[in-house]
Amino acid sequence: MSLNVNGYARKVIVHVPAGSKNLTPMALVLNLHGSFNNAAYQQSITNMDATSDAKRFIVAYPQAYIAAGTGFQWNVPPLYGGVSVPPNSPNDVKFLVTLVKILERHYCIDPRQVYATGYSGGAREVSQLGCDASGVFAAIAPVGGLRRPTPCKTRRAVSVIAFHGSADPINPFDGAGQAYWTYSVTSAIRYWMLQDHCTHSVTTSAADPTVVHTKYVGCANGAAVELYEVIGAGHVWPGGPPLAPNQIQFLGPQTNAINANQLMWSFFKAHPMH
Repeated sequence: MSLNVNGYARKVIVHVPAGSKNLTPMALVLNLHGSFNNAAYQQSITNMDATSDAKRFIVAYPQAYIAAGTGFQWNVPPLYGGVSVPPNSPNDVKFLVTLVKILERHYCIDPRQVYATGYSGGAREVSQLGCDASGVFAAIAPVGGLRRPTPCKTRRAVSVIAFHGSADPINPFDGAGQAYWTYSVTSAIRYWMLQDHCTHSVTTSAADPTVVHTKYVGCANGAAVELYEVIGAGHVWPGGPPLAPNQIQFLGPQTNAINANQLMWSFFKAHPMH
């Protein structure tokens, strides 16, 4: 779809489950690409169309506006490399909230089941949505880029499930990265635990010993906060299609220890809007 949203020309790829008659309300998942990438690339590296077909939900891949290399990046400052946001750039939170309304007019979507996931810079934008659009998105699933923006004026407790490789060279698990990446992923998930007023954590044993799964429970309004740390994995989408050798050299090792699509979908289904 090519759209004019808030005065800007925007693009989004929408995948509706195969065989859908558009008569039964379905969940909507926005899937945001990383910096220097685009919507089509995100569609390919996550393989979420297949999950959409299997689980019967609509997935939309919006495209950012700010040009970056051969792709784009989201308006979530500071930008990659410490670059300032170009003047007159669109507000992407407003864009994505408006996009949900547009898609609800075009497709049969259950407004209680609107979710967002994203990779890298897209994960940072999704983190922003968790704060600024908590009345629209029931739950978020940042991959390789969880943050807890400040200020974070949520209207309700937002369920959060995050995925991150311990050997991520782009957004290091322990923080101390770029200007947008100062604190650790462990700190970020704890900030969300406090944001959602969770009472305590439970570290569970995953089937694969390279996976550390931490759950925060007792959160407000039935929300949940979870983190999957994959030991030895890089800046990658867990369970995604194979990357080229030059991509692995830059991003770090891939992992099939878990499947991010399957886990986040189960989490989304369990945490609709209340």
